[in-house]
Amino acid sequence: MIGRILYRESVHGVINYVFGKTKIRVLGYQNTYSKTDTTQEQFTRILHHLGGRHESQKRYVHISLNLPHGEKLNDSDFYELSKNYMENMGYGEQPFVVVRHFDTQHQHVHIVSTTVKENGNLIDLSHDFRRNVATQKYLEQRFGLSPSPETKSSRELPLYRLPEIKKDDTNGVKFYIQDILNSTLQKHKVRSFKELAQLVAPYHIVVKPTKNRSGRIGVSYGIAIDNGYRSRFIDGYTVHPRLSGPKLQAIFNRQSQSKSLPMHRKRLEKQLMTTFQLFKSIYPEDLPHILKSYQKIDAKVRYNDEGKPLDFTILDKSGYVFNSQEISSLLGFEANSVLNDKGKGVKTELDTRSNQMALEVRKLIKNAFYTAYLNGYKDSLLSEFVRNKRLNELLPIICSSERFVFLNTYLQRNPTFLASLIRSEFEQTQRAIYVSESKKEVEVLHQKAFLIQKILGKGLFDVTSDKAIVFELLQSLGVKYVRGHIAYLNSNRHQSPLALPNFMLPETTNSYVSTGFISQNEKVLNALVNNVPFKEAGINGSVFFLPIIFPSLYGSMSDKHRQTFEELSLSAYQETGEKLHIPFEKSAKDYIRLFNAKGIYFLRKENHLFLHSIYSKFPVGVPLLPKTQKYLLATKGLDTILKDQRTILDKTTSQKQGHLKNLWVSYLIEKQLYEKAAFMIANDGVRPNLSQEILKFHMENGLREKILVANNQKVNAKHARLLRRSVYAFSSLLGKSSYREEEVFDGFRDELTDYEKYKSNFI
Repeated sequence: MIGRILYRESVHGVINYVFGKTKIRVLGYQNTYSKTDTTQEQFTRILHHLGGRHESQKRYVHISLNLPHGEKLNDSDFYELSKNYMENMGYGEQPFVVVRHFDTQHQHVHIVSTTVKENGNLIDLSHDFRRNVATQKYLEQRFGLSPSPETKSSRELPLYRLPEIKKDDTNGVKFYIQDILNSTLQKHKVRSFKELAQLVAPYHIVVKPTKNRSGRIGVSYGIAIDNGYRSRFIDGYTVHPRLSGPKLQAIFNRQSQSKSLPMHRKRLEKQLMTTFQLFKSIYPEDLPHILKSYQKIDAKVRYNDEGKPLDFTILDKSGYVFNSQEISSLLGFEANSVLNDKGKGVKTELDTRSNQMALEVRKLIKNAFYTAYLNGYKDSLLSEFVRNKRLNELLPIICSSERFVFLNTYLQRNPTFLASLIRSEFEQTQRAIYVSESKKEVEVLHQKAFLIQKILGKGLFDVTSDKAIVFELLQSLGVKYVRGHIAYLNSNRHQSPLALPNFMLPETTNSYVSTGFISQNEKVLNALVNNVPFKEAGINGSVFFLPIIFPSLYGSMSDKHRQTFEELSLSAYQETGEKLHIPFEKSAKDYIRLFNAKGIYFLRKENHLFLHSIYSKFPVGVPLLPKTQKYLLATKGLDTILKDQRTILDKTTSQKQGHLKNLWVSYLIEKQLYEKAAFMIANDGVRPNLSQEILKFHMENGLREKILVANNQKVNAKHARLLRRSVYAFSSLLGKSSYREEEVFDGFRDELTDYEKYKSNFI
């Protein structure tokens, strides 16, 4: 199911469209004078009256709920689904109508309501996309519908959406045009009426710009369909005021004057010229596939009536649309020798003697080295790994890569030809990687030595009570101490001088530390000693778990720096949690509840909300971003929800799940790393801190089977150590955080919000 939300400033046009079709069925009204006797006129007056209490341009909402092709619901189920949707989207107490249409190939309903409440305030529209996605998934499961796409990977409008438009169906024409134009203008940064006409032509829309005697620009729209019928042209202002000629021309002028345009053209020119340097010839029909596979560029070829290619258009990721000649005069079918076959009908073929082909082969080899190293045990430096690796060991990785398959597709030669090119370039590429990586390793080691000096100089850790803490610090940064120098943990090849007179080895050591956690720990320590703002620190949600990876080190951190660390890590984890919760968060109440299940809670002070954690050593809190503040503060009964947090947190700690290990196994589950999570659950007895619906989803998605396997699997002590080590092997699975470092909130407490007792559960 796909839910689509459009906000309107006026309600009359929407009502006329929804009720104006010849084939409709009103499924019901909600929150009006009567659910059965309400008329269209009465409903319109109710919405108009409520909407008049606010000046927002989003006073009214028009929602369509669309089922996939072939799936069906009867009227009563569709009405029930619609009511559930409105309840979860925050419109449960608003007046709304549900109308079923039958003018397209897929079943769908339209819902019309207002965003203005009885008290004149506007319903909070923050996170409406997030709530829409979660509500869709919830209703799909409840009503047995197939799941909607997980991502926006396919952004093209469905061409089959053209309704059955009749000559007298003015409203149908107008709203179909409005729908397509709005979607097109949101997706693309259009710069002219001609460009707009090309983009909407596949949807049967005709754009007709005009200009009167005074020079005022206008536009009108019509629809041309397969049987030759063309609707009468409708003035742009009539379709919608924002789609009028002057309004669109102002948008086109603004897009055309963007300072980023030259940069995008230059980037595309380089990408396209690089592509053409790789080929002897390119058959026009192959061009879109080549650009998509090789450069991730969307392109369309335009032909004349005789089937001859005229030009190609780039639909750039920036949103701009470029014709080839606009990017460079050397790129067109007539200008470029690779594209112009001069009537010979040459097929697409790579230029195997070109410099670009040699570069591509070297990239194949280089990427194979990196892939093999990242997937291996990393018991040596990358430079050492490269020096000792043989081509035959890398060939399976090379041959399975997308780039290898792409190159082989357009080689008009023996299939073994590409393999011979790889062999001829291997030794030179191997030597170049070895030299460049060696230089990087030396430079990074010197940077680590300088960072360690600053850390010890600023007193981040108490090294007086336990001198072995210095050893822990070195290990957390991926280095070791060797007679007045530091070296990498897995090699003595490079060394950097560093005097540590009080260095002492601990009685027991952990010989393995995950490279991903080393990287994040280094960024955290750099942020602490150099006062780097959170947004610039480059840390992600994994830093929240550093105290269980390096317990002795973070246990000895000074109080001042520990509090700053907890602010940074909590902000990072909040962003991570928000992303993981999107499929399950149907309301602001869910936002709070899903975090509560993980031991993350919210405190309110002077109408501001702050995020806290039961895992913190100190009662630190971070303020929420303004948009999130607004989203949560608009929640009905927020004070009651905040008080109820105590029950959830008490349950978590009483079940002995108030530890970072419980949150870590929860994270592994949410990232669908089920084998690692199952090992912790079966062998270490660690239970996840997840809400019931999230845990149920993952159990049905494969976690249950992995737990059964882990429970039945008998492992010896050595194997168990290896598996336990893999549980904490981390390679930057989370994206960078975009949250800023904020001022710390000291907290407050009363008889209902005293969370002080939870502060000791930080490890």
